[in-house]
Amino acid sequence: MTINELSTVVDRFEGDYVVLTHHGEEILWPKDRVPNGIKEGDVLVLIAKRDDDARKDREELAKTVIN
Repeated sequence: MTINELSTVVDRFEGDYVVLTHHGEEILWPKDRVPNGIKEGDVLVLIAKRDDDARKDREELAKTVIN
C-alpha cells in the first residue's frame, strides 16, 4: 500500500465544504469529513492511500458485468 500526505490550510468555509489551500491551489472538502472544531488557519493533513484490494474488487465486478 502506498501512502502520501498533503499538508493543507483551512482557508474558509463555503456551505457544506471546507476550502483548503495547498501551494496556492484550492481543494473543496466535505465539512463532515474533517475534525470537529476546526477553524480558519488550522493545518489539516490529508492522507491518500491506494487500496489495492478495492481495485481488484472493482476489476472483478467489471469482468462480471462484461461477461
